[in-house]
Formats: sequence, C-alpha cells, structure tokens
Amino acid sequence: MKNKLFIYNTLTRKKEEFKPLHEPNVGLYVCGPTVYGDAHLGHARPAITFDVLFRYLTHLGYKVRYVRNITDVGHLEHDADEGEDKIAKKARLEKLEPMEVVQYYLLRYHKAMEQLNVLPPSIEPHASGHIIEQIEFVKKILDAGYAYESEGSIYFDVEKYNKNFHYGKLSGRNIDELLETTRELDGQSEKRRSVDFALWKKASPEHIMRWPSPWGEGFPGWHLECSAMGTKYLGEEFDIHGGGMDLMFPHHECEIAQNSAALGKETVKYWMHNNMITINGQKMGKSLGNFITLDEFFSGRHSLLSQPFTPMTIRFFILQAHYRSTVDFSSDALEASEKGLARLMEAYMRLQKLMPSATSTVEIVGLRDKCEAAMCDDLNTPIVISHLFDVAKAINTVHDGKGAISETDLTELKDVFDVFVKDILGLQTEDVAGESNEAYKKAIDLLLQMRLEAKQNKDWATSDKIRNELTALGFSIKDTKDGFEWSL
Repeated sequence: MKNKLFIYNTLTRKKEEFKPLHEPNVGLYVCGPTVYGDAHLGHARPAITFDVLFRYLTHLGYKVRYVRNITDVGHLEHDADEGEDKIAKKARLEKLEPMEVVQYYLLRYHKAMEQLNVLPPSIEPHASGHIIEQIEFVKKILDAGYAYESEGSIYFDVEKYNKNFHYGKLSGRNIDELLETTRELDGQSEKRRSVDFALWKKASPEHIMRWPSPWGEGFPGWHLECSAMGTKYLGEEFDIHGGGMDLMFPHHECEIAQNSAALGKETVKYWMHNNMITINGQKMGKSLGNFITLDEFFSGRHSLLSQPFTPMTIRFFILQAHYRSTVDFSSDALEASEKGLARLMEAYMRLQKLMPSATSTVEIVGLRDKCEAAMCDDLNTPIVISHLFDVAKAINTVHDGKGAISETDLTELKDVFDVFVKDILGLQTEDVAGESNEAYKKAIDLLLQMRLEAKQNKDWATSDKIRNELTALGFSIKDTKDGFEWSL
C-alpha cells in the first residue's frame, strides 16, 4: 500500500492528499525554459524540484508521464504581448536563424541538466512544433465567445471571462479592481482592456518567426503553448502542473483562463510552484541581469564566486531548502553546502565498506519511515537530509571501530541510503578532476602507499612531503587502522 502523499496546492492554498485522476497513471506538466541563453541557478531550481517529484511519484509506484515544454517562440521581450520575441532578437543580433539559437542553447541546457542529474522528461515538446494545435485552441476560445480579433491579432477577453469564471483565482489578484482602475487608460491600443492578453499576434513585417493562420500571418501568444501541449499529451484533465512562482501571474493564470474558456472546465487538479532563488534579497533572473549561469558555477568564473562549485553541490544546496521557501544565494552558503555534501557522501562511501557484527550497538531503526514521512509531507527534502545526517554519525561510529552493526541492520541501512540519497534526492559521487578515472585513483593510491611505507621506515621527511603536497592540491587524507582514506 502506498504512503499517503500530501502536496501544497497553490490553487486552494493548502496541503492536500494526492489522489490521481487515473491511478496508477499520473500526468505531470512542468514549464520548461525559454532557450535564448545559458541556464542559470534560477533554471536549476524548478528542474531539480520537479525532478524530485517525478522520482518520488515513481518510487511510490505511479506510472508518470512527465511533460516539460520548451518555449522557442512567442515569449516577447517586454511582457507577454509587447516587444520583440526573445529568441528572434538573439538571432538578429548574432545573425543566425532562430532555430540555430534554440538548438545551441537547448543542447547546453540538456548538458547542464545531465550534470545536475536531472532525469529527462517523458516528452519534451516545442512550442514551434505545435502551431497547428495552438491555432485550433484559439478557435475553440473564439467559438466559446471569450476572445476577439483586432487588427489581425486575437486577444482573450478577460472582462467577459471574469463574469462567468474567476480570473485571478490562482494568484489572488483582484481583477474587478484592476479592470476599474485601467478602464480610463484603455482604448489606446488594439486591446479592449489592458488586462486582455494575446492568443495570436499579427506578425509585423520585420518579425522573423511567423506562420499562416485564419487571421493572417502571425505567431502564438506565450501562454497558449502550455494549454495546447498540456492537453494534447495529458488530456483535458490531468494531475499536476508545476513551475516557478514567478509564472503564477500572468502565465499560469492565463493558462487556467484559456483552458476553462476552451473546454468549459479546469484542466489541472494540483498546481505546484517552487519559490525563487534570490541574490541580496532580489530574484535572480535574466531580466534583472543578476544571474549566474550554471557554467559559471561549475568553472568558478564569476566575481561573486569564491571558487568553482560542482553540479552535485548546486543540487544539494537547492535540496537543503524546502521547495516553497526562498533560497538566498551566497558563495559562503555554497561552501557550507559543499562541506555538508562531502560529509554525507563520505558516510555513504564508508557504509559500503562496513563489515557486519553479530549485534548492533548503533540506532538506525525507523530511518526509512522517517524519510518517507518527510517526503510525503510536501516533499520535505531538508528533513530527509537531516535524518540521513543523523544516521551518518552512526555510520562513522562503526567505521571508526567505536560501534557495531548487525548484518540485518547493515543491509537495511544500505538500501535506505540507496533509495533516498541516490534514487530520490538524486545525489551521486562527483566526477571531479577525473576522480572517476581508474588510472587517476590508482596514482593517488600509489602515492599514499609510498607515504605509508615511508612512515613504516620512519622516513618522516618523505612521508610529510607527500601528505603536505597532496593537501596543498586540495586532497583530504585520513590515516585509518587499515591504512588510509582520501577525497578531493
């Protein structure tokens, strides 16, 4: 029997027991990136958050269809309806085809996700590959009477929709008040109201990406792609829609309106939103110019970074905070995460080498249940990590010869660590400076064996020289009763 999973539903503003519409099948849709630049820390958080959700739902026995879209058209520079298409602008500045820009940055995004050990989604649809579906969706909204044509563009009629539904229910916006305060300003553009949003935009002569439609050549509005692709691959009603909190308004609010207008019902049962990565208290993002790319983290080439940080350090840093809390970036915080991860992974590696005794003198009972309870409480990864650290102390006690563990307890502990450290949290040993390379490891082992022999021969000068030189290069060396241990 599955554990009861409770997740915070942004729409109802409370934790709810997760009950899929078609158990054991689960439909999960997550807003992916707009691919016009390198992925940064703000992209890593939703990717890791919903990767953990995907992993945990699978662990609970559900069959998950995970859809993560790629925005490669329609996301305009200034807001959802005005300005130049972000990808088209990048293409114009670099004298490339828009899809060259998309391909270049999408490959880099995939590489960064792989380094972070983020599992690929079941389906990764592109907005530009679903123009027909988006045009058909606009037709449904027009037929239902919740959209209008103006100068070759199609706009969603928020005021009319709000009379029959509730525009603003997800984000908590008071649209009635907004309509009143902006009514005097309207009539200055092709929209009837400033709160109306584009479903289809007429392409200006200089606009690069354009497609034929019943209303002339143009391109889809940014919000439309998720409505069209979510319902195409997951059906008119599906379980979970996720994304960053910054997408609640207008993007997800508009998506709810589009779905309700076209289909006469809401599509999503549970809305989940991760909170922001901040820097000096301000959201980290491309639009604000205060972001640090993942490549810069991995290389250390940024003025705010004291050193390079590995992908697993970034992942651990994000998992140490609950997904609904803000995380304020600092190099000091990352250094602390690096040390914490090293302690946890050292305990994990030591666990693999422990030998069982007849009885246990360390307490490990209940670890699995405690970790499951934390995950079922709205994916509380920081609590899971704290439970794992508690047991890491027991592992180190046994490793240092100050305690014992029975074969039954050892088998259970190894399985729990495998499940929660590797399978659910997605943490893995790093490939740092060739550490996974057998020749590299053998070379370090050889040097330390030579040091051990020097100590046995009381050649303290050679012994100290090897240790000091390796320590200066960043190696941590520990003498043990069986010889030595090292890590980078």
